Amino acid sequence: MKILQGIAPLADRYDGFVFDLWGVVHDGRKPYPGVAHALGELRARGKGVVFLSNAPRRSHVVDRLLTNMGLDRGLWDAIVTSGELAWRALRDRSTLGYGRRALHIGPERDLSTIEELDIELTADPAAAEWVLNTGPDPERGNGAVAPYRPMLEACAHRGLPMLCVNPDRFVMVGESRVICAGALADLYVELGGPRATEIGKPDPAVYPPVMEALGLHDVARVVAIGDSPHTDLAGAQAAGIDAVWALTGLAAHAHGEAPDPAELARVAAEEGVTPIAALSELRW
Repeated sequence: MKILQGIAPLADRYDGFVFDLWGVVHDGRKPYPGVAHALGELRARGKGVVFLSNAPRRSHVVDRLLTNMGLDRGLWDAIVTSGELAWRALRDRSTLGYGRRALHIGPERDLSTIEELDIELTADPAAAEWVLNTGPDPERGNGAVAPYRPMLEACAHRGLPMLCVNPDRFVMVGESRVICAGALADLYVELGGPRATEIGKPDPAVYPPVMEALGLHDVARVVAIGDSPHTDLAGAQAAGIDAVWALTGLAAHAHGEAPDPAELARVAAEEGVTPIAALSELRW
C-alpha cells in the first residue's frame, strides 16, 4: 500500500475532502501538528472540507470544541456528527419507534443529542422504554466495559431497544485507548439484549448530508480520510467514495511509527476495504 507523507498529492484529484476528527484532526485534546496548515492549503485552493465524526454530540457542540482548540472556523464548511443525525431522527421518534422515556448511558455533555426534544431521562431500567447509549460515563470510567454490565444486564432482561450514537468501539485520548459506545453495544448483545440501532459511520446513510454540505453531487470528486478501517474506510467505500487510511490515532496505536505497507494491505483486505493509499499524518 502506498503511504503518502501529506495530502498535497490529493489536492488536484478531488474537490471535496471529508475528514474524521478524533484520531485524524485532533487527539481528543489538541489538533495534531500541521493540521491547520494542511486545511488552510485546501481552502486556499477552493476545496470543500467537511468533518464527519461519530461524536455523540450535536454538530454545534463539536464546532465549538474545535474552535476552543484553536482551529480557525474558516478552515471547514460544516461538521456532520452522529449526534446531530441521531437528534434529527429522534426529533421524529416515529422514525425509530421509541417511546418517551430513555435510560441514558454516557456523560452529561452528550445530552445535546436530545436537547429541545420531548424525551424524559430515567436511571431506572424498569421505567425506561429504550436505552440511549452515547458511551462511557465518568462514574464507571472509560477503560473497560465490565463496570457497565449490571446496568446493561437489567436493560437486556427487559429487552429494551438501544440507540448507539457512536458506533466506534475504541478511540485514542492522547496516548490512552478508551472504549466508546460501540463497545457497550457489543456487550449488550452478548448479554442478550437486542442489537442496537447504530447511527454513524460505517452506515452509508450518513454520507448524503456530507455531500449536501460540500455542495457536490459526484462522489468521484470526493475523498474521505480516517484512521479506522471498520468505520471510516468501510463507510466511505459503502457510499462509493475513495478513502485514504490515516496512520494516526487508532492506526498509530496498532501499527506504530513505521508501518509496513504490506501489513497495512493485509489488514485492509481482512477488513474488506480498499483505500487508495495510506497517509502518515494530516499535513500538507
